[in-house]
This record gives sequence, C-alpha cells and structure tokens, in this order.
Amino acid sequence: MRILCVHGMAQQLRGEQDLLAEWLPALRDGLTRAGAAGAAADGDVGMAFYGDLFRPPGELLAVGEPAYRAGDVAEGFESELLAAWWEAAASADPAVVPPGADTLARTPRTAQAALRALSASPFMTGIALRSMVGDLKQVRAYLLDPATRLKARRRVSDLLTEEVQVVVAHSLGSVVAYEALCASRHRHRVRAFVTVGSPLGIRSLIFDRLRPPPGTDGTGVWPGDDSLTWTNVADAADVVALEKDLRPAFGPRVRNIRTHNGARAHDIRPYLTERCTGEAVAAGLE
Repeated sequence: MRILCVHGMAQQLRGEQDLLAEWLPALRDGLTRAGAAGAAADGDVGMAFYGDLFRPPGELLAVGEPAYRAGDVAEGFESELLAAWWEAAASADPAVVPPGADTLARTPRTAQAALRALSASPFMTGIALRSMVGDLKQVRAYLLDPATRLKARRRVSDLLTEEVQVVVAHSLGSVVAYEALCASRHRHRVRAFVTVGSPLGIRSLIFDRLRPPPGTDGTGVWPGDDSLTWTNVADAADVVALEKDLRPAFGPRVRNIRTHNGARAHDIRPYLTERCTGEAVAAGLE
C-alpha cells in the first residue's frame, strides 16, 4: 500500500471496504486530471477506519444512529463549535442568516437557530439535523475522550508501514492522521500529506488541543521530516474547514488550495476529483 486514506465524520455505519469503494474511483479521477492516470493501481490504496468507535453497540430494537435533536447539543465544546460553523457559513454564503450578538449565548434555542440557519448552506446539503448534531459529538469525543482518541489514532498508526508514501485525510480524519503522523514523525516515510476539508486551523477548539501541542512560538509541530510536503485543500463554503489557510497555524511550508465543490461543499468526492488534489497525491508517489 502506497496511499493511506483516512475518512472524516459521520462514517460510523460504514466500513473500510465500503469507504474505499467510494474513495478510489474519485481519487483515480483526480490523478487522471493531474496527468497521472494509472498511478493508483489495485492494492496501492488502503483505508484507515475508525468510524465504528462512534457507533452505539447493537441491542434489541436499536436502529442505526441516535435520533439527535437541537436540544442534544451539549454546552461547552459542542455549542461553541456549532456557533463557529454558523458564523463561517454566514460569512461564506449570503443565503445563511448570520448570528446576531444576542443569539450567540449557549442555549438550546441558539443551537436550534444555528442548525436552522446552517440548513441553507451548501455544507448541509444532504445532511440531516440529527447527523449534524452527531458530527459535533464525534469531534468532541475524539478531542476530549482520551480512550477514543488513542483507539482512533492507532487505527492510522497501525497502517503507517514503510511502503506508505502518501496520506490523504478528510475532515476529522485530518486531525487523527496529523496526530498519528506526529507520533511517528521520526520513523514514517510519508512524502505527501494531503488534507481536505480539514478543521486543523480552528485555534481554540481544535488547534490548541492537538497532541503534540503547538510549540512555544505558537506553531504546530511539522508531521514529518523536511522532505514531507503538506497540501491543504478547502472549499470556500466548507464550514468544517473554517480556517482555509493553515500557514498561520503550521508555518509557511503548508501549500493551501481553494476549490469549488458545488452543492456538496464538504463531500469527499469533489475534493478527490479536483486536479490539484491529484497533483499533490501524484507528487508524493514520484
């Protein structure tokens, strides 16, 4: 395996082979657009799966994911991240009603207003309200529950063999992959780290909670040696990738690309079919 993929939020009902069947054709399309058709042969691409860590255990009459409502958004981390997504969506799209100063109080009513406003954003296309609330809880679980964090990170670390040259990570998966790469930065041989729809630049909620923590100069640890290249790809309407430019957080070596994903701003497929994403992956395979 030369390319390791790491999925994002809301994949708890799927599995590594199911996800790979979705990612692989789109990844190959991106490579084709980049003039590198055939660079990802069968067996070259693998998927690190951790979604099952967020799936409730099966029980009599249980159905899929919990039926979350706006009132289930917890005070603190979840409500603050939701408010940040709301502000980012309103800044990117005039169709999204912006939050007023009086609506940013952390209350269930605010969560309801935020979710209603976000429903007008391309980010929410095809996403049910309960799934959005579930996404908030998954990010919180990874960052604030040490056991979940360690298990998810190990799913990536266990696949970082000497053959892996490229890591492509989406959404929350970019946080998991970043921490796994940092944990083995003196050992792994990854040449290209490609993050898409990444929340890594959100300072107080994500960046400041990373492990290892940022250095004394406020810059995040580089996830490899000096030969590693990092390309960050973000759609303008992707509110998960709230900070589109990762250079202020991780230094000038990060190469940032703005894409246009259409109606599904956070969807993995348009990210992977983008020529610039294909070029970043192909460069790591040369």
